Amino acid sequence: MRLIIGAIIVFACVFGSYAAMGGHLHVLWQPWEFVIILGAAIGAFIIANTGPVLKAVPAMLGMLMKGPRYKQQCYVELLGMQYSLYKLVKQKGLMALEPHIENPSESTLFNAFPTFAANHHAVEFVCDYMRMVTMGVDNPYEIEALMDAELETHHQEQARVVSSMQALADGTPALGIVAAVLGVIKTMGAIKEPPEVLGHLIGGALVGTFFGVFIAYGFFGPMAQSLKSLFEAESKYYTSLRAGLLAHIAGQPPVMAVEFARKALMSDVRPTFDEVETATAALPA
Repeated sequence: MRLIIGAIIVFACVFGSYAAMGGHLHVLWQPWEFVIILGAAIGAFIIANTGPVLKAVPAMLGMLMKGPRYKQQCYVELLGMQYSLYKLVKQKGLMALEPHIENPSESTLFNAFPTFAANHHAVEFVCDYMRMVTMGVDNPYEIEALMDAELETHHQEQARVVSSMQALADGTPALGIVAAVLGVIKTMGAIKEPPEVLGHLIGGALVGTFFGVFIAYGFFGPMAQSLKSLFEAESKYYTSLRAGLLAHIAGQPPVMAVEFARKALMSDVRPTFDEVETATAALPA
């Protein structure tokens, strides 16, 4: 929704102001200039990026359309899941975890929290580290180092997508110049034509420069920044899991482990202590 609203504002302000100044909108319609710029940009994007990044493009566009993946209620669920998990270990021991971490898709504990259960990577993250604990790895410092390495890799994978979009934004103005130069070459070939014709040709060439800068700074650049913000917000979901798991492994009681996890969240989505307490009190025994 933000993407659509922003696009409407950009188009309305740029083209509306141009028309209000007395400009003729039909002059800006130069489809072959658009083909040169966007076609070259797409080709360069394919050359510059690996298969995994290219495969991530549909999901990337989906994220931009939908906005933040997690709302505050999702984080309340996340903290509730951690409380239930750590409480189960405290009451029944580590062996009680086995049916949940070995077959998470059928886990009654995980499925009680739908947004968490639907997040394959988050479920795998929890199961992997709790499995290590059941196998006897109980040094929180070693586990912390491994978690940091895994989360850093996850961050780098996301950063590649952001960098690819930013590179597209940085290169598009230059491709606009390419289109403009080609337009000038075309104009020079018609140098004997009357001024009216030459003026139309030169105007068409300049549209290439305009469109390259417009699409770069009006769309591709903001899209890259939006992706970066979305990925940073998503990373806090895993940071919260990391903080809670490490606190639990270090011997903190469930309430305190969840508090460690809560404190790792950004302030705009972080539930209050009372909200978490109310949510955990309502969980089934």
